[in-house]
Amino acid sequence: MARTALITGITGQDGSYLAEHLLAQGYEVWGLVRGQNNPRAATVQRLIPDLRLIEGDLHDQSSLIAALEAARPDEVYNLGAISFVALSFKQAINTGEITGLGVTRVLDAIRVVNPRIRFYQASSSEMFGKVRETPQNELTPFHPRSPYGAAKAYGHHITVNYRESYGMHAVSGILFNHESPRRGMEFVTRKITHTAARIKLGLERELRLGNLDARRDWGYAGDYVRAMHLMLQQSEPDDYVIASGESHSVREFLAAAFGHLGLRWEDHVVVDERFLRPAEVDVLVGDAGKARRVLGWQPGVGFADLVVMMVESDLRELTASGAASASASASAP
Repeated sequence: MARTALITGITGQDGSYLAEHLLAQGYEVWGLVRGQNNPRAATVQRLIPDLRLIEGDLHDQSSLIAALEAARPDEVYNLGAISFVALSFKQAINTGEITGLGVTRVLDAIRVVNPRIRFYQASSSEMFGKVRETPQNELTPFHPRSPYGAAKAYGHHITVNYRESYGMHAVSGILFNHESPRRGMEFVTRKITHTAARIKLGLERELRLGNLDARRDWGYAGDYVRAMHLMLQQSEPDDYVIASGESHSVREFLAAAFGHLGLRWEDHVVVDERFLRPAEVDVLVGDAGKARRVLGWQPGVGFADLVVMMVESDLRELTASGAASASASASAP
């Protein structure tokens, strides 16, 4: 009999990749959406026709209980969050409610409906923040530097608490930055690749960014969702760092993206203080040795190939939309 999974955050990058992966594994997959007229629900439904959508809200535990009772999942993947770090500074309380307390509401709904459901929590490398050691592993202390990181740290610890208090099969994946052509436009990686493509096509002239020296451990989202699934297949619940083990600066990302298009990023990028964080996280790089040993997981797409994948996708999308030809027509004498 096919297993069933319920995914919160289904309209995000990870939710769509995870749904596709689970469907390929023979699962019946449900995606939790907030509100009947969620504009992103139709998009993900078109992308993944076999996905089943169900209403629920991380603010409202009763709706989560109802969703669990209707979908009757074997596994729940909690990917729902306010996941844009910059926005978390502007919406700190709402970030705590959704990214932090939302985890508790899902866990407690599972405890009430069926504590045998296996639970995955999307933890984040942003929990490490002002890092105590490099690279960071499962035992590295947390020192979050944003409301998002602090809320994720709460969600991580409450997952451990429910595992130890109620014997639930609850795990956390401490995922380092992972990107793809489906990444939201507000994230720096997609902002770079999309704007670089627009500049190549003559649609833009400059790109404004914040800290170019920040270094991150960037991987491919499609690889990282495989790790999520593998964690819930283990006989004992545990937490795992998922990372490439390589650190690259925003400058390096710019060089790779613009260079692929035959452009010099220095001719187009402007540092804008509006995009600087109140408290910066300078360097993040993960040690995924435990995931390799226990899960047998390893990334398949490297940094350079990831950047090219994203740039080419944005270039195709813009070209197919006719944006370039429309711009040329508008500027013609």
